[in-house]
Amino acid sequence: MSVETITTISPTTNEPILTRSGVSVSELEEIPRVATEAFKTWRETSLTDRTIIVKKALELLEKQKDQLAEELTVQMGRPIAYTGVEITTAIKRANYLIKISEETLKDTEGEAEKGFKRFIRKVPVGPVLVIFAWNYPYLILVNSLIPALLAGNTVILKPSPQTPTIAEHFTKIFTEAGLPSGVLQYFHCGSPLIMESMVRDPKISLICFTGSVAGGLAVQKAASDRIVNVGLELGGKDPAYVREDVDLDWAAAEIVDGSIFNSGQSCCAIERVYVHEKIYSRFIEATQKVLEGYKIGDPLEKDTQIGPVISKRSKETIEAHIKDALEKGAKDATPEALASSTLPSRGNFVIPTLLVDVNHSMRIMTEETFGPVVCVQTVKDDDEAIQKMNDSEFGLTASIWTKDTDKGYELSQQVEAGTVFVNRADFPSPDLAWTGWKNSGKGVTLSRFGFDQFVKLKSFHLKDYPK
Repeated sequence: MSVETITTISPTTNEPILTRSGVSVSELEEIPRVATEAFKTWRETSLTDRTIIVKKALELLEKQKDQLAEELTVQMGRPIAYTGVEITTAIKRANYLIKISEETLKDTEGEAEKGFKRFIRKVPVGPVLVIFAWNYPYLILVNSLIPALLAGNTVILKPSPQTPTIAEHFTKIFTEAGLPSGVLQYFHCGSPLIMESMVRDPKISLICFTGSVAGGLAVQKAASDRIVNVGLELGGKDPAYVREDVDLDWAAAEIVDGSIFNSGQSCCAIERVYVHEKIYSRFIEATQKVLEGYKIGDPLEKDTQIGPVISKRSKETIEAHIKDALEKGAKDATPEALASSTLPSRGNFVIPTLLVDVNHSMRIMTEETFGPVVCVQTVKDDDEAIQKMNDSEFGLTASIWTKDTDKGYELSQQVEAGTVFVNRADFPSPDLAWTGWKNSGKGVTLSRFGFDQFVKLKSFHLKDYPK
């Protein structure tokens, strides 16, 4: 079996920018073996020593931030103004996970009883396979990598072919920080069959996947013939409800940002906006005003706000969703100043689009679009808004926008989503559980609960010798 060549295509030019060799058959067998061997000693390393290494790695990552940010822009197209922020945020998130690790991983004492000692210990599960996506690779990776290492597991990384160097950098940085050989490894892979072979390897004790629903289902299916946990962070079709009492200019600016930042390529981007009928027309006008100020173009230019989407296929999907909506009665309300923007001659650029009068017969209101589109539908009251928000196969995040935060909280309790925001969106807070409902996934990252999948519980029941 020949080794595959994996080519990364620039979303800005549609030209090849780098290649990597896929994993060989022998490596496919060797990587889990090495991880298993390294686990024998890493699991015995104290949390204090693990923490020292992780902190040192984060310091090294911070020093390389500018170089890595430019590389990320080239590989996945997010404007250079924002890629460094992702790395900074990833470091902050990792430091929070470090801060809570000692308390989270400590033993749980049983009931006190004379002559007995009982407690529950959290022990590492073993080699962990982390399959992570391209859209926020640093943030996604630290969600799993940091708690996995702190808990005492070894880790195997499988990066997206679009951002292959992320795994390479992390492995090099952690090695420089003193991580023992074999504790962190990576492999490149474009073939689903090869990836499924790694998933099926009995030495792999946990699989963490972030990506599409189809990809997550494929991983879950590949793992289904053995007993192994699979954590899935999948897609979203996240709704926002704008109540009649909001400041329109403020809400429009926030919602546009939550919809089209990163060219809308976020699992928790706002993809559906429901607006109270009393303010519907004025909200559209406010949204148009906000959109007029956006600049789309070369992501390496510092004033660019919207870069290309990731691929030709992604662009085609977005355009097909827009076309379907227009054919079914939606109206394109994109301001002329933006709609007539001159785009770069190459690359996968999609002008941020405002669609109004949409409804749930349209693909753009039911399927994940993953692009820079703001879709607005009118609702008559809170009850209709909640019904529409919950009318989805997805349940990652949702947001409610209102001056009455108590009412916003009351309504948020009725929303079927793993995270609900009031007057905010698209912000995975590290102290809260990041978890998807419905087809948005299963399992948890972030918060103290984000350590749970990386440990198994071992109960100790000790009785004093009776003589």
